[in-house]
Amino acid sequence: MMLDLVKYPVIRTEKATRLIENKQFSFDVDVRLTKTQIRKLVEEFFNVKVLAVNTHRPPRKNKRVSSRLNSKRVIITIGGDVTLLK
Repeated sequence: MMLDLVKYPVIRTEKATRLIENKQFSFDVDVRLTKTQIRKLVEEFFNVKVLAVNTHRPPRKNKRVSSRLNSKRVIITIGGDVTLLK
């Protein structure tokens, strides 16, 4: 299932909490997903209209014991009524 490739929503950063006011939500997803796949996934699962999908890959943080898994950060701008938080 494609929803398994979405790892988790990002709400632990200050920028992510500010983006919620502008109807923008950020997620960490698998690096194999493309923008069109992410758009289709969010529109079907949350029943919202996606206006824009912005992606970037944050730098890896190496630690002594383990390294951070590869992920892609996605900022999704939605239009209409926001029902993601309910």
